[in-house]
Amino acid sequence: MIFAAGAARAQTAPDQTEQIRILLERVQQLEKRVGELETKTVAAAVPTAEAAAPVPAAPKPEMAEAAPAPAPMHQHEQTESQATTRQLEARYPSLQIRGFGEVNFSATDQRSAISGFNLGQLDLHLASALSHKVTYFGELTFNAQSAGYTLEVERSIIRYDYNDFFKLSFGRYHTPIGYWNTAFHHGAWLQTTISRPEMIRFGGTFIPVHFLGVLAEGNIPSGGVGLSYNAGVGNGRGFPINRPGDAGDNNNNRAWVANLYSRPAKLYGLQMGVSVYRDKITLPVNPAGNEFREWISAAHIVWTKETPEFLAEFANVNHRNILTNAITNNQAYYAQIAYRLPWLERTLKPYYRFEHTHTPLSEQVFTNLNLVQSIVGMRYDITNYASFKGEYRNFKRLPTDPRVNGAFFQTDFTF
Repeated sequence: MIFAAGAARAQTAPDQTEQIRILLERVQQLEKRVGELETKTVAAAVPTAEAAAPVPAAPKPEMAEAAPAPAPMHQHEQTESQATTRQLEARYPSLQIRGFGEVNFSATDQRSAISGFNLGQLDLHLASALSHKVTYFGELTFNAQSAGYTLEVERSIIRYDYNDFFKLSFGRYHTPIGYWNTAFHHGAWLQTTISRPEMIRFGGTFIPVHFLGVLAEGNIPSGGVGLSYNAGVGNGRGFPINRPGDAGDNNNNRAWVANLYSRPAKLYGLQMGVSVYRDKITLPVNPAGNEFREWISAAHIVWTKETPEFLAEFANVNHRNILTNAITNNQAYYAQIAYRLPWLERTLKPYYRFEHTHTPLSEQVFTNLNLVQSIVGMRYDITNYASFKGEYRNFKRLPTDPRVNGAFFQTDFTF
């Protein structure tokens, strides 16, 4: 104001009075506008307002002319400022919870088989951002048993995102072998069918579904080919072999897994990939040898557009007895096709799946995993968050066994 008064004395009286009046009116208008904006900001109660810096009142015109221009900000200073702003705007940790549930009914013509209703898994997904590049994800399931309920930690992962080409995770995750195991997690609502294919069934032994260790993943610069990778090292199969080594590796030998897949940019919905897994398995004492080298090689091709949807996977599990050098190969594959019908607001989705699993008689690690199965079913989306599924299954285990027919129903949902 001293500067403005000194400048005013150099002008004639009429000009001085008129200019001061105009400037004061302008200042009053700006101050009123700033007050209105501040009032609206407080009323809105935006979470990030606590961390945001206060907005200074608009400078008076005289001062704006006299004030020197601020020095330009260097590029690294600008980057640090933007990063700091992002940190202030977000709240850490930020926990989000999502759940999945299901109720099932089954009945077959197999003798001594139990039919009726059963409560499927109650599944909780826990996701929390710990910083701009660090996130945590957990998955818990409650499982109905004859003596009560069991609680299982299915996944517990902390991930560091360096960039799109390199992300590093530590914890318990679904083994990146093939497609289904990492595309559809616990929560039947996520998948088209009632259950997973037998070769990657939760609690099954053909492929290790869970893996405890470190996993690197990311994109590979490849233009329109759209290559991506997963590579991990961790504890191998535990005992029994359908369990991972959660409490430690039972033979002090690390397993490793690698997965390479392509999602071509011009063919949206298409994915093709190959996977390998290497481990050493230690079974209870066996005169013929209780240690085996395991090689798993797998390939998949999927088309995830729903008109149609096509999923197919193949896996070969090679076991070599370290003592006798006896080698066995076990194969399994499935092919599934579905189509979202255009009627009834696209709520109907019929599907068919064929599965085949073969284990030779000389196999010493697996026990009776043979299966030939056909499934025909229909999914009806009751809402965007709940569905009803019905299936007819025809399957056979051993060549000498009779074929089994069954009807299976499920309602599943997410919340």
